[in-house]
Amino acid sequence: MNITDITEQDEKSPLIMQRADPYVYYHKDGYYYFTASAPEYDRIELRRAWSVKALADAQPLTIWRKHAQGPMSWHIWAPELHYINGKWFIYFAAGQAEDPWYIRTWILENDSPDPFCGEWKEKGMLISEWDSFMLDTTVFENAGKWYAAWAQKSKERTENSCLYIAEMITPYTLKLPQTLLTRPEYDWECRGFKVNEGPSVLKRNGKIFLTYSASATDSTYCMGMLVADEKADLLNASSWKKESKPVFCTDEKAGIYGPGHNSFTTSRDGKEDYLIYHARPYAEVDLAFALYDPNRHTWVKRIRYDERGYPMFK
Repeated sequence: MNITDITEQDEKSPLIMQRADPYVYYHKDGYYYFTASAPEYDRIELRRAWSVKALADAQPLTIWRKHAQGPMSWHIWAPELHYINGKWFIYFAAGQAEDPWYIRTWILENDSPDPFCGEWKEKGMLISEWDSFMLDTTVFENAGKWYAAWAQKSKERTENSCLYIAEMITPYTLKLPQTLLTRPEYDWECRGFKVNEGPSVLKRNGKIFLTYSASATDSTYCMGMLVADEKADLLNASSWKKESKPVFCTDEKAGIYGPGHNSFTTSRDGKEDYLIYHARPYAEVDLAFALYDPNRHTWVKRIRYDERGYPMFK
C-alpha cells in the first residue's frame, strides 16, 4: 500500500477537526480538493493537497463570504465543489439573516482552470418544482447526462426533508418535474426529526449507490442507501431499491457518534474508494443546539465490498 493511501489506523481518528458535511473531489490536475461547512456557517473555504491525508494540513482559502443581509446571509451549509464542462461550480445551502431557516440551494461558478484563481460568480438559486426548505444538493454524471439530487421539504410538509432527483439542463437549471427518491419511513430515519438529507453518489460494479443521512444531528444520525442499476432510468423511482436498515451508524466502541453527510473519493490509482464523512467523538449533545456544536469532525474510511458488490461502511 502506498503511503498516501488510507490505512486502518487512519480510520481511527478524525482527518480534519470541526468540519461538518465534508466534500472531497479528486481532479485531473492531481489535487484532492476539500470543502465543508465551517463551524461559524459564514463562509466557503477550499483546500487542496496531493493526498487525502495531506488535506489535514492544507491551508484553507476563503473563496466566498456570506452577505450582510438578505439571501445567502445566514446558515452557509454543505458546499460541494464540482467540475462540469470545463468550469467549476459550488452548490451550497444558505438562509437569510431575516429568516435563518429560509434555506435554499445556491450556486457559484468559476471559469478559471484553477479554482484557487479567477472569480467566483454568484449564479443564483437552484429552482425546484415548488418553493420550500431545500439543501444538500449534489450533482453527478451518468451515461452522458447530468443529474442533481437534493433534500427538500415535500409539498405536504409532513417530513422535515425528503430526497429528490432531476436531470439538469445546465449546471444551474433543473429539468422538471422532479422525482421523489425516498422519504423518512423507518424508525431509524425519524429519530428526533423526520429527515432524509445529504445525498452522495458512488458508482461501482455496474451500480449507482446513493447514500444519504437520516434523523437528528445527534448520535442518532446515520446513513441509509439507495441502489440503482447504472443503465436504469434514474428518474423512475422504481429503479431505486432502498435498504431497510442503516448502512452506517454510531459505533461506540470506535468512538464515532452520529456518522453521516458523506462524500466519496478514490485513491490516486482509482482502485480504492474512500468514504469521507462527519461524526462527533462523543454522544452527549443537546439536540436543540446540536447544529451549533462545532465538534462534528471529518473522518475517512476505506470502503470494502461484499459478495454482491455492494459497499460496506461498518
